[in-house]
Amino acid sequence: MDYGMKNRLSRIIKPRSGKTVMLAVDHGYFQGPTTGLRDLRKTVTPLVLHADCLFITRGMVRNCIDPDADVPICLRVSGGPSILGELSNEDITTSMEEALRLNASGVGLSIFVGADNEDRTISNLGRLVNEAERYGMPVLAVTAVGREMARDARYLGLACRIAAEMGAHFVKTYYCEDFYKVVEGCPVPIVMAGGKKIPEMDALKMTEKAVKEGASGVDMGRNIFQSDKPVGMIKAVRAVVHDGASAEEAFEIYSKG
Repeated sequence: MDYGMKNRLSRIIKPRSGKTVMLAVDHGYFQGPTTGLRDLRKTVTPLVLHADCLFITRGMVRNCIDPDADVPICLRVSGGPSILGELSNEDITTSMEEALRLNASGVGLSIFVGADNEDRTISNLGRLVNEAERYGMPVLAVTAVGREMARDARYLGLACRIAAEMGAHFVKTYYCEDFYKVVEGCPVPIVMAGGKKIPEMDALKMTEKAVKEGASGVDMGRNIFQSDKPVGMIKAVRAVVHDGASAEEAFEIYSKG
């Protein structure tokens, strides 16, 4: 791994703790103006100070993120279908040149293991890694599994291992029972996806368990920006991820807002 790659990755995964709290706000690329992100600038501005990285699309970087904001960008570079179509029918939609122009610290796309277009999305990842390696750009693989497949250690472990085998530099996946098995089978850092909105204590307990089982942090969106106290929630998540706080200790931080 060359200097540029290491430097960019260290902006996302902080050397002090070896962990990251990424804020996922890329949902609009297939969901449109979803709850909490209708006015993305208004939602994200108070959270930027507490995020280690934003996972976001180029259009929202250009229009909603201040250029002087001191936050690394991991750029979502895949897309195509909306929630009205087949989500696995994705392609690479943003060039590496654009990622460099936006001063991104990483790029990310989704792979859909067990879905209709599994082969194309995994091939997309391989092509993206080939190009990213030329410029020292880390690649995040976001794992999804087919609708008929359970989100368990077997299938999530399969997806994460395929992502690593294709050359992803870090991987995003869901928490599951026996999550440590997923981590053990993946030789690159794993960040936990926050998933759908759940009660704050449940989200903090999930984060605590994931970190204890080897996650290198989280890429959390709805459980932060859809919370009734978004700033308090991201502070609480940071306490768990970077400081080893318990879910109960972190909940006190959340409660104070």
